[in-house]
Amino acid sequence: MTVPNLITIARLIAVPAVVMLILEHSYGMAFAVFVAAGISDAVDGAIARHVKGQSSALGAYLDPIADKALLVSIYVTLAIIGYAPAWLAVLVVSRDVLIIGAVLLSWGISRPVSIKPIFVSKANTAFQIVFASVSLADLAFGWRLGLTPDLLAWTVAALTIASAAAYLIEWVRHMGEPGGAGPKMGEDG
Repeated sequence: MTVPNLITIARLIAVPAVVMLILEHSYGMAFAVFVAAGISDAVDGAIARHVKGQSSALGAYLDPIADKALLVSIYVTLAIIGYAPAWLAVLVVSRDVLIIGAVLLSWGISRPVSIKPIFVSKANTAFQIVFASVSLADLAFGWRLGLTPDLLAWTVAALTIASAAAYLIEWVRHMGEPGGAGPKMGEDG
């Protein structure tokens, strides 16, 4: 078990804590845990990349799972409390389910896809993080942000749809290739 893996596991453990803090209206603490999780993501990645013997195959799988678990949980919880639109949470969750389902189906029929992030997915993840950060900060500090949350929500929606479409196109191409050797398909970045 490497140090980055331990940090990532701590981030996974933080997921139910953030959900409970939001549901209990402890927005300041939820924001603090979210920021700490973001910092931990940067730290575990830096350690894995720059310290010999600290990168691992397990970490390569755990890290994006922890990131997605945190973001999806926050979107769903913000929708439950009425801060974020429910349709946005459904869209974010549906995209991830679509990608996971496509990867699992490909593996199940012995046509596995390579997992590699694409630009639109990285942009999508960045805007999902910005929306979650701004939302939690707004709740924690009572900011009056006007149309900013709405504009961010629509940006996340557009990028989520674009990302899902790009992955679906790549997956269909991959599945249509003889022997399954098609383009790379990725999961967020």
